[in-house]
Amino acid sequence: MISYLEGKIHRIDRASATIVINAGGVGYSVMLPQFVFSALSARPINVGDELGVEIYYHVTDRQPRPLLVGFQRSHERAFFEQLIQVEGLGPARAAAAMIFSVSTIAQAIEAEDARVLQRMPGIGARGAQKMIATLKGKVIETAMLRDEGYDSPVQPAIGAGSGRDDAIEVLVNLGYRQQEAEREVDEALSANPALSGTPEELIREIFKAQAVAG
Repeated sequence: MISYLEGKIHRIDRASATIVINAGGVGYSVMLPQFVFSALSARPINVGDELGVEIYYHVTDRQPRPLLVGFQRSHERAFFEQLIQVEGLGPARAAAAMIFSVSTIAQAIEAEDARVLQRMPGIGARGAQKMIATLKGKVIETAMLRDEGYDSPVQPAIGAGSGRDDAIEVLVNLGYRQQEAEREVDEALSANPALSGTPEELIREIFKAQAVAG
């Protein structure tokens, strides 16, 4: 099984967001989710450049031709492996749907924001609800990341305010009403005052509490 590839870019197909990497004289065709392709294009990448990518390798009896999906970072591949656990969302379809960064998708899942998920190609209302039902409470760590955010409709970056204020701002950016965000944060602080200076932990505890309650 291939988990990582490094070599020179032999070909770039921008229409299909696919690259061919020459590694040891062998050309490997790697499908890139659109957010990965956008991030790499921003450098930019060109034929002949050296490139290393984390690989999700997929092959089955029904699909004997291997599918290689490439990512810049291991946590992106790990999130992809969670995403394809959603019923009806296989590797090829999931890769084609990922126009947003992994943190954006995870944030939408944790906030139950089906509108954002439905903006992903091939993801309708039913698919968005399946994603939320399957993964809510399981992608909290990814939702807290601050990655490139290509085409990201939400920007939950944590600023330089107090832990409480930063956490409230994150929730508001995720679609919570101001009063609702304040209530969620204050309830978390009341349950655990030690979280007051760490907005990341505050948000994580709020999402965990909601997952348990749900």
